[in-house]
Amino acid sequence: MADQTYWLWLTTRKGLGAVGALMVLDHFTTPERAYFGEKEDYEPLPLPAFVKQSLLDKSLDEPNRILGECDRLSLRVMTFQDADYPQRLKQIADPPVVLYIRGRTFRFDEEAAIGVVGMRKCTAKSRERAERIGMELASGGALVVSGIAEGIDSCAVTGALKAGKPVVSMLAGGVDRIFPKESRWLYEDVAAAGALISEYPPGTPHKGEHFNPRNRILSGLCLGVLAVECEPTGGTMLTVNHALDQGRDVFALPIGLDEQAARGTNLLIRDCKARLAENARDILMGYADLFPTRLAAVAPLSPEVVQARLSRREDKPRPEPAKPRGTAPPAPGPGREVIPRSQQKSRFTDDELAILAAAARSPLTADEIVEKTQISARYVLSALTMLQVQGAIEERPGRRFYALAELEP
Repeated sequence: MADQTYWLWLTTRKGLGAVGALMVLDHFTTPERAYFGEKEDYEPLPLPAFVKQSLLDKSLDEPNRILGECDRLSLRVMTFQDADYPQRLKQIADPPVVLYIRGRTFRFDEEAAIGVVGMRKCTAKSRERAERIGMELASGGALVVSGIAEGIDSCAVTGALKAGKPVVSMLAGGVDRIFPKESRWLYEDVAAAGALISEYPPGTPHKGEHFNPRNRILSGLCLGVLAVECEPTGGTMLTVNHALDQGRDVFALPIGLDEQAARGTNLLIRDCKARLAENARDILMGYADLFPTRLAAVAPLSPEVVQARLSRREDKPRPEPAKPRGTAPPAPGPGREVIPRSQQKSRFTDDELAILAAAARSPLTADEIVEKTQISARYVLSALTMLQVQGAIEERPGRRFYALAELEP
């Protein structure tokens, strides 16, 4: 913990930034040595005077406050010198010195991570494409990495979640700060099934100047970046340029000439900055040799299954979870949807089907579901999240879950 305190002290120095922090680390080797440095020790550093002055501030109040918040929120603090810090990030010009992680810690160097980016204000057709390709990439063995904003990002993330797979969202503020507010439930879903990651400490608001720095981490974590719909300029193009500078592959979905959509992706293809990708297979086939067990061995979802899962929609916002009022849940309501046997495999993953069967007769806690199904707790929590999204299961008082869909025998 003491070591992390010095890392956070370093990253909270005013005006230092990622490049400056790496410069300090290169000079002192460790943040602890930098902390105990004197004024004359900082003089050789090619930093502005006000930044050197900030290094003379030895207060640990702010780092300790941040660590307290991380402990309260169960966040992982990953530092540049941790053994599982991604080598991919170390290869970029300005890697983040510290990452805050809510959810799972992924070994990105072992993941076929693909970034999916695009406009917030996009066409309905592009939203459908983003959700479809997010699902196809995830079901094909890739780890989908995106933002979480309304538009292409949220659609790609939703598609990956509907595939029953983990997903990563890179944020431009603290992982505890929801932006936009409409994405609240998506935040919870991503945290349950995958990870929310940021270089900004908890409590940091999402600011405009944070998004471009965020973009270089998103592309840096990935093997390649896919642009779905974008203008010739803007945030998506900034991410694409980061990817090109970092030596990452860039892909683009072509837009038809008769479509009323931004055609930045067409320009990327025309200028040979991006490879044309009509589907996930066009992207993943280039990485099958690198990840033979992760990609080549995965059977892609059939078009019928993809369409069935994409057709799931949440017609109304999910209500707040009921507060416990004892362990006895209310009686189940009549008229549960009966899922025909012929549709079960196309609508639900194997884990989801097992959970629906387990919770069909009486509400169960997550621990009881784990015991009854013998599915690991991590996968049970992820599946419960997706089943709630689909309206197939509901949370009752006492944090018990009851199936709203009945499986035909």
